[in-house]
Amino acid sequence: SRAARVACLNYYSNGPSDDSPLPAFIGCMRDVFVDWQLIVPENWLSDSAVNVSPGCSHRDRCLDVPCQNKGQCLNLWQSYQCRCPRPYEGQDCEEEHVTTRFGNEDSQSYAAFIVTNDLGHNLSISLFLRTRRHYGLLLVLANSSSQYLHMWLEDGKVTVQLNNFESLKAESAIDDGEVHFVRVEVADDRMALYVAAQKQGDVEVRAVNVQAGDTVYVGGMLESWMTSVFGGYFKGCIQDLRINDRRLQFFGLDTSVRSFPLELMENVTAGCTGDNTCSTNPCLNGGMCYSMWDDFTCTCPPKTAGRRCEEVRWCELSPCPTDSECKMLNQGYECYSNATFLNDSTVLSYRGNGHISRNLTNLSLNLRTRKRNTAILHAEKGSELVTLSVQGGFVFMELQKQGVSTVSISSRTSVSDGEWHSIHLFMAVPWAQTSRWTLVLDEEIEEAITSRSQGGNLNFLRQGVDIFVGGLAPDAGWSLTGCLGTVELGGIALPYSSSSDVNLPRVQEEQFIQTSLQPPLLGCSGAPVCEPNPCLNGGECQDLFNNYNCSCAAGWAGRRCNFFTDTCASSPCVHGNCSVNGLTYDCTCEFGYAGVDCDEEVDMCENHLCAHGGTCLHGPDRYACLCPENFTGPLCKRPKLPVSVCGDDNRNYTCFNGGNCTDRELSCDCPPGFIGHR
Repeated sequence: SRAARVACLNYYSNGPSDDSPLPAFIGCMRDVFVDWQLIVPENWLSDSAVNVSPGCSHRDRCLDVPCQNKGQCLNLWQSYQCRCPRPYEGQDCEEEHVTTRFGNEDSQSYAAFIVTNDLGHNLSISLFLRTRRHYGLLLVLANSSSQYLHMWLEDGKVTVQLNNFESLKAESAIDDGEVHFVRVEVADDRMALYVAAQKQGDVEVRAVNVQAGDTVYVGGMLESWMTSVFGGYFKGCIQDLRINDRRLQFFGLDTSVRSFPLELMENVTAGCTGDNTCSTNPCLNGGMCYSMWDDFTCTCPPKTAGRRCEEVRWCELSPCPTDSECKMLNQGYECYSNATFLNDSTVLSYRGNGHISRNLTNLSLNLRTRKRNTAILHAEKGSELVTLSVQGGFVFMELQKQGVSTVSISSRTSVSDGEWHSIHLFMAVPWAQTSRWTLVLDEEIEEAITSRSQGGNLNFLRQGVDIFVGGLAPDAGWSLTGCLGTVELGGIALPYSSSSDVNLPRVQEEQFIQTSLQPPLLGCSGAPVCEPNPCLNGGECQDLFNNYNCSCAAGWAGRRCNFFTDTCASSPCVHGNCSVNGLTYDCTCEFGYAGVDCDEEVDMCENHLCAHGGTCLHGPDRYACLCPENFTGPLCKRPKLPVSVCGDDNRNYTCFNGGNCTDRELSCDCPPGFIGHR
């Protein structure tokens, strides 16, 4: 037998034998003994030493940084190996998988690959994805009898369904135009979905079995109707699509990789260039378009806004007349104002422009009037009719439609007081064919009134019907005297400014057009009730909007100050007696009061007579004096005499005004001028 003793493994050799199951040793050896004999390479025959050389040279091949694109270098002694990050391939990671474009210029793109070997029950699908679309079919796995895996975009989020039952939807959207790495893993009867490194969720699934002969559809399917179920054909870019360890190459690499064969490809192009989104000039109102990948941005001129500069800041362009207020609409603007109505001379008419499509389910306006019976709005078409009026001072609406009950609704509060009142009428259930109507007066929601019967909407006013505002019709009587704010039908204004009155055209699609020839008087003004002055005998007129009040001069009364009156009837003298003096009166004041009406209290201490520094105390009709210590009397004029305290320990008493004590019990000797016991 032969024996080999290796003293130190620094021997160098290379190359496996044909029948060896193990890879050949790579490295150095030294002190190799065979049968106790040292083996020296120089003594070997050349045919027995293959890829063996004397010496032991070793250099780290990774020091040359051969791996490109952030590949990881692995030193193999004589050579190196690059572990390439996706989507790179090749010995030095120098090749990148070709990015593939789907849906260029909105074309229908798809591709199909054939599975060539059984993949078993574990499945991994991964790819780089870039899109701005919210919906689209990404991938389908199908066999001859069914489609058992679907992967698509829904609301910009990747969604996966297995066996047409179990499904997962990502939490985060990827429709931002950036590149995202998506991975689906099916193993151990569970399916997991990842976006980048973030797990989006997992679910228990039934076993899946991908077999040779199955088809992988990418971007869509041959039948457009089947594709539309999952949001239509995909629009965007896909790169480095893999199923397990197999690459699905739309465009080949120079590097040989394991791939499934491409069966067909339609409207799929290499690269990831976006559409020329500015070719159709999407920016409106003079906006400048700048193309982005599958998107665009607009630089808008002044006074415009919105993604496509579609929102013109119309009101900043001052399109409305002086007495109007400009209000922005979703599209365009409208001029809101008040208008003055003077009986039959101002009855306006309107018609829909033929483009009103919304349901007209409400009617709103502001009203100011003193008339107790007048029409505000009226329109009729055949058997259909709507009238809004004031009857007996109360708001009243009547709505008639064929085949529907007549709606009648009235307010509980009078509006004929010359003050502004808001009126809002609307269907309680606006989306229904018939509904009760509700009346809200002056925004008092809690006082809202609902009709007893159900009626239809006002859609018959959308086209071909004359709508009269301010009366039943011209010269029909019952016309309004007062003011109206802008009337709205279904949220669409019936403007008082015609197209010739505004500085810019109205661009909103739905409009009511004024057809009356007589323009309304903008603003709100009543009749000149104080011109000439109706008040007589010097009375002053106060304008109360279509009404007046006279402030009469003294001695006169009545609506127009035309009645002579007792000037003392109103008791003008507050603290005194009144006496008539022609057209006026005189007051004789009580003591302590003064003034024309005896309403001024006199200061009683003014010019008081308290002597010797006495203090004046003010009373209602007189005063009193608080005297100093040595004086007394009503006016402190008398000197205060000394007092004497008399008596003993058992009893004592006082003698006043200089009186002296005596031996008589409780008695004093009084000085001249004073009497009394004390």
